Amino acid sequence: MSKPYTDKSSSRSPEKKDKVMQDHKLEYKENIMTIPNLLTTMRIVSTPFLGYMVTTGAYEWGLGLFVFAGLTDLLDGYIARSFTNQRTALGTALDPLADKLLVSVLTITLTIVNLIPVWLTSLIVSRDMALIGASFYIRYISLSPPKNFSRFFNLNKPSAKLYPSTLSKANTALQLSLVALTLAAPVFNYIDHPALQTLWYITAVTTFWSGWDYWKNGWSYVKILPKK
Repeated sequence: MSKPYTDKSSSRSPEKKDKVMQDHKLEYKENIMTIPNLLTTMRIVSTPFLGYMVTTGAYEWGLGLFVFAGLTDLLDGYIARSFTNQRTALGTALDPLADKLLVSVLTITLTIVNLIPVWLTSLIVSRDMALIGASFYIRYISLSPPKNFSRFFNLNKPSAKLYPSTLSKANTALQLSLVALTLAAPVFNYIDHPALQTLWYITAVTTFWSGWDYWKNGWSYVKILPKK
């Protein structure tokens, strides 16, 4: 993705730098302590426990925790859509990040126990890591000066909103279905079922296709927030 504008803060005069600092005080600040963000955080916290359960063979417990994580995903989306005061710019980035972490950890651990092929896991994780890296890049270039560590990770001051593509939403649903059905396979005794293997290839195609779409049209899914 090409850079939408050039940062010229280093060449500003002292007067202009003072003006930048004044503008910084006027930046948009939002309340991130919302129910959807809390539910999303719970999903993120549950992810390493899910991975541990898979690697230790506790598939029944892992499946139960995965169902709980899925319910929090549905609930936080419903609340954010239904109540305007529960929508945040942070949520638009945190929710897909939680999904990517969940899918990445489960695909890796399910590959470790030989339930998902290595080539498919490599494709899924590579795409998701690239998207996470792109979100950090967007955060950096959309952040007004001064750009420092504390401001970069100040979650109360968003600088951009990210909107997933329709194709990416479908791919995420397929990835979540893949890890859910694979996690359930040893519980209900259908490991290596042909239908499950077919899902591998469908997921692989949509994963590659959605990654290519973001590479070509990434900025159409980004909104840089103005100062207020």
